[in-house]
Amino acid sequence: MTSAPFDPLRALRTLQRHDVRFVVIGGLGARLYGSPSVTNDTDVCYQRSPENLERLAAALRQLHAELRGADRDAPFQLDATTLAAGDHFTFVTDAGNLDILGTPAGVGGFDALEREAKVFRFDGLTVPVASIDDLISMKRAAGRPKDLIEVEVLGALRDEIARRP
Repeated sequence: MTSAPFDPLRALRTLQRHDVRFVVIGGLGARLYGSPSVTNDTDVCYQRSPENLERLAAALRQLHAELRGADRDAPFQLDATTLAAGDHFTFVTDAGNLDILGTPAGVGGFDALEREAKVFRFDGLTVPVASIDDLISMKRAAGRPKDLIEVEVLGALRDEIARRP
């Protein structure tokens, strides 16, 4: 599959239509807080209950998800059992790149992210987005140069938001 145009709204709408429990993380989460950084994928942390994994697998099938970077001949069954056996998956979909993480580094997992998430409303969507502090923790744990730069950007955004009346 060739990479489809980046369409995070389509990806998020599909997840919501299937009642998937998720929290937006990564670069898209940072963008929603106002980061000027560019991203080319939708990153979400998903709740790992068997029921949610079934809903997530159905949503991914609707998006025609295929493993990104894997040999097309590699055996891969997109179902709840496979998702339960792993934790982090990177896909190419009809809505562009979609990365799903069950337990992102630097935070306490889905429940902790959901508890601290801020709800964003835009373009007819209502989605939970990881808190700035959690985004910073995840970026710091990733430790790549681009993530460490984003830690500084998010820290500045956090300070700016705190100064607002």
